[in-house]
Amino acid sequence: MKSPRLLARLTDQEDLNFLLTNRLPRALLTRFVGWFSKIEHPLVARLSIAIWKAFADLDLSEAKKQEFRSMHDCFTRELKDGARTIDGDPMVLSSPCDAIVGACGTLDGVTALQAKGAPYPLIDLLGDPALVDTYRDGRYVTLRLKSSMYHRFHSPADLDVEHVTYISGDVWNVNPPALKRVERLYCKNERAVIRTRLSDGAPLILVPVAAILVASIRLHWLDVLLHLRYRGPNQIPGTARFGKGQEMGWFQHGSTIIVFAPKGFSLCAGIGEGSPIRMGEPLLRRPDAA
Repeated sequence: MKSPRLLARLTDQEDLNFLLTNRLPRALLTRFVGWFSKIEHPLVARLSIAIWKAFADLDLSEAKKQEFRSMHDCFTRELKDGARTIDGDPMVLSSPCDAIVGACGTLDGVTALQAKGAPYPLIDLLGDPALVDTYRDGRYVTLRLKSSMYHRFHSPADLDVEHVTYISGDVWNVNPPALKRVERLYCKNERAVIRTRLSDGAPLILVPVAAILVASIRLHWLDVLLHLRYRGPNQIPGTARFGKGQEMGWFQHGSTIIVFAPKGFSLCAGIGEGSPIRMGEPLLRRPDAA
């Protein structure tokens, strides 16, 4: 009797979520939503945002403006001045974004987790053996942005950007059901590997990972939009300096940022899988001076 078992699977919330958000033509749907979200018409914008609110906990009370030209304008909204407080401790790296903390902790050599029991090697994510070795036994934090969250990301410390590697890829959803089912998902999706150096010389990597409906990344210091139709160059040298809390860029919607720090850094108190965090709150602590 296969029918009862099939019905049970379809009525399971996680299975249904995975089916609806990943078994569709992901790239085609992403391009369509990218086009549709930028339609600047008052009726289309208001209706789209109203539907969005009906399916997500979208709170626009902190937005700098309340009228939006398009759904995309709402996705990439700025916040009111003072809506976020940046941690002032120079020993602390603050969260670059509003997020739900995903897998985090100490790297197992050069292997991280995307979910419990689902490891991935850093070489598959970063693509550079020398870079991978720099972070051996280091710390990492996965920050998942829900679709309703503030979508801009900021510098976690005073730092210099040294290089960006853009890696085109798939657009799997990055929500928990997909992370449990798709092996090495982050290594398959479109992403940017942002190499930075802190003011004390320590390296730090930020990896914004795009996803279905959100396959484009805007970085303020680059004059190109990184998206599925971008054709290079994939290695983008060049420097940019950011102060702690300064805006670095945004996703077109919600997605994920993975932060990698070398051995010696530690997670700040309260950072654990499933915990919410806001941009500017403590995320990682530098090694003690000793």
